[in-house]
Amino acid sequence: MSAVIQLLATDELNVLQVPITDLIIGVVAFFIVFFVLARFALPGIKKTLEERTEAVEGGLARAEQAQVEAQRVLEEYKAQLAAAREEAAAIRAEAHADKVAMVEEARAEASAAAATVTSRAEAAMVAERAQTMSTLKREVGDLAVTLASKVVGESLTDDARARAVVDRFLADLETQAASAEAGR
Repeated sequence: MSAVIQLLATDELNVLQVPITDLIIGVVAFFIVFFVLARFALPGIKKTLEERTEAVEGGLARAEQAQVEAQRVLEEYKAQLAAAREEAAAIRAEAHADKVAMVEEARAEASAAAATVTSRAEAAMVAERAQTMSTLKREVGDLAVTLASKVVGESLTDDARARAVVDRFLADLETQAASAEAGR
């Protein structure tokens, strides 16, 4: 170890000692390079860094703006979708109401048509019954006159007399039929 200390103590072989001239030249060269870099390169570097910073911040601002715009469009889309759903529900309700009204109208028309057909059929039945009764009375009257002529033995060709006898006979038949129905 002492050999190493001796080597360090001598001026000639001291590795850690820098010659003064080299030190001055090095410091002057450092300041010249520093001045050149500070004067010419540093402004360009600062400008590039500022441009990148602005680009990044601008990109972030544009991204935030795009996100806000996308959120607004999404809200608008949701509102339109809700309005479309409400409109569809209203259309369905209106269609259902129209269907119910059509069904009720068709039922009313069918009931009216059925009532008309029924009333016409009843009127036709009443007219046919009246005609049948009239025909039946005439035939019964003719038979009664013929039978009465045979029983009495004289001709009952007098219309007024024959008509009176037939009417009396028919009235008696109707009262007997009415009393028979009332007895049931």
